[in-house]
This record gives sequence, C-alpha cells and structure tokens, in this order.
Amino acid sequence: MASFTVRMVLKGGEWEDYEKLYARMEMKGFTKEVEGSSGQVYELPDAEYIYDGSATRDEVFEKAKVAVEGVGLRYSIFITESKGRTWCGLEKA
Repeated sequence: MASFTVRMVLKGGEWEDYEKLYARMEMKGFTKEVEGSSGQVYELPDAEYIYDGSATRDEVFEKAKVAVEGVGLRYSIFITESKGRTWCGLEKA
C-alpha cells in the first residue's frame, strides 16, 4: 500500500472554499489526520491531506484534481509519495 501527502492551495480561496475542498477530498478517500507510531492521531496543517491506498501517484493526482476543480478556483497541487513521516507540533485529533 502506498502513502501520499498532498498539499493544496486555492488561489484567492477563503476559509469556506477550503471547507468545501475538504469535503470533496474526503469523498475521494483523502484524510486530514495522521497516526503516530503510538497510535495517537494528529491533525494535519491546513490544506494538507493524506491518501493511503493501492493508487499510483498519477491516480492520486487525478483524484485530487477532480476534487479541487469542483471548488471553482485556480489551484496548486503538490504530491509526495511517502515512505514515512516525522513531525512535531501537530494538534491531537
């Protein structure tokens, strides 16, 4: 199973636009939470998502693109395939 981190930016987007994006991303299988090795779940920074599954990077890109295009604003997408994650300062979910 592959894991991807996706960063989305809405050009001129307001908070409501990001809420709409989150709902659309969630419908495509993305989450805004990451689980630590202890089992504790943390919230990702705004406009970041995780996708875990058997999809390729290109397939994840297409899923994200379909989701963001429904918001109706110009956007940027940045996707990284992850072999592991390290963080600090994230809020507990």
